[in-house]
Amino acid sequence: MAGSPEIGTADYVIVGAGSAGCVLANRLSACGNHDVALLEYGGSDMGPFIQMPAALSYPMNMKRYDWGYRSQPEPHIGGRRLAAPRGKVLGGSSSINGLVYIRGNSKDFDAWEAQGAAGWSGKHVAPYFRRLENVEGADPAIRGTEGPLHITVPKQQHPLDQAFMNAAQEAGFNRTADCNGLHQDGFGPMDQTIWRGRRWSAANAYLKPARNRENLKLYHGLACRVLWKGNKAIGVELVCKGERRVLLARKEVVLSASVFNSAKLLMLSGIGPQDELNAHGIDMVCERSGVGQNLQDHLEIYLQSRCTRPITLRRYMNPVSKGLASLQWLLTKTGIGASNHFETAGFVRLDDKADYPDAQYHFLPAAIRYDGSQPVQAHGFQAHIGPGRTAARGAVRLASADPLAAPSIQFNYMSSDADWKAFRASVRLTREIFSQPALKAFNGGEITPGLDCMSDDDIDAFVAREVESAYHPCGTCRMGSPDDPAAVVDPECRVIGVEGLRVVDSSVFPNITNGNINAPTLMLAEKAADHILGREILPADAG
Repeated sequence: MAGSPEIGTADYVIVGAGSAGCVLANRLSACGNHDVALLEYGGSDMGPFIQMPAALSYPMNMKRYDWGYRSQPEPHIGGRRLAAPRGKVLGGSSSINGLVYIRGNSKDFDAWEAQGAAGWSGKHVAPYFRRLENVEGADPAIRGTEGPLHITVPKQQHPLDQAFMNAAQEAGFNRTADCNGLHQDGFGPMDQTIWRGRRWSAANAYLKPARNRENLKLYHGLACRVLWKGNKAIGVELVCKGERRVLLARKEVVLSASVFNSAKLLMLSGIGPQDELNAHGIDMVCERSGVGQNLQDHLEIYLQSRCTRPITLRRYMNPVSKGLASLQWLLTKTGIGASNHFETAGFVRLDDKADYPDAQYHFLPAAIRYDGSQPVQAHGFQAHIGPGRTAARGAVRLASADPLAAPSIQFNYMSSDADWKAFRASVRLTREIFSQPALKAFNGGEITPGLDCMSDDDIDAFVAREVESAYHPCGTCRMGSPDDPAAVVDPECRVIGVEGLRVVDSSVFPNITNGNINAPTLMLAEKAADHILGREILPADAG
């Protein structure tokens, strides 16, 4: 710390103005009794590529907004290096994601509690989901109606969404009015983090309403390490405009820097596996073997078919139509630019023995990849599907003791035989849905993987070649019982073995949830805020 001038002191120093950090900044500063410092490396989220829902493929592919991480070569999928985007901007990944809001299944959280995360079962977390939600016209006993996060329930008006819904029903699946409500199983509308035509990120929902509070200050810089007095965290060292600076904490430091960067920061700060710290010459503060371990993610594949009618989103992908749609959105926040176009979800059981859904569908009335590329220059539609749970576990490690260096990320994708079996079932189930009468008039033939891909070996080769991350990484600072040597934080998100330090973001998930992970990350931060402030925890739901 010597030679690094202090730039500020606060009761709470939060590292990362992402999904969790924005929630914490708001909740910890709301009562006015505490000073809060929020440290963020990224810049403003006000660009139209972020705020326009239909432009979602742009920010996650822009260096300005994305950390740009990639995995190490993945041995089970031919050595491919997959993109691992995380938001480097106010709002974090909620500012660059697909604007999908999925709570996850209640049984996901029961599994958290079973792994030592006491007080995080489905009935315990439900009140915190309701506290953050604002779903117009919902039953307040089931969904929140007064929270800061506005959630739009799409109308699924596109003919292809309606046809896909009907085809799923013809294939024997239920319709669900709310996959975030009492019945996740089946097909129904997929909630969107959109309000009045704009992306409703954590920055819009939580940070901006709090920005003018005198007790909340936003700092710009790259966190390098946690500072210690004995084993108590007393602040953060950061780089600002090329200079080392210090931000001090009177009460606590909270890392909300992402599944990759929170684990990296712990290790740079002397908390982690001993061999990892020794390899990089980092002095040990507290040995926690679980730091960086337990990395999980969802993978997905696309099945794409040509569309016999020119009604897909392709008709808007020429420069003139894009310009007109953008102008309409800029002036009125309406039109094709005001939706993410992921309006239909499905939760199914690939394994008949599963006690709750084990795979998720997203439907899109276009044939296009996340990076905006199109496999064929023709109208098409696609379904994204991937298993909701996997036995594969990876790790985040230090590539260097230099805080500016990206971490080393290894997911160990497709290391489980069960994953290959699940993806084979996914391909065949999707083909079954696409073959139903409701889609017959629209289905002009399969684009990918193509009808020459039929055997198990063919499907396995397709998956190895084309499978992509769904961008749901979590688990590297696992929550668990304080006496669990592999746990990193306790059920109040306190780093085990030290004082004054917590981790609050998706890295503390014991297990990945069944669906997109932004909603449970926001819930986690809502509940963690009560733990940090010493407030009474909301009563668990009955049953």
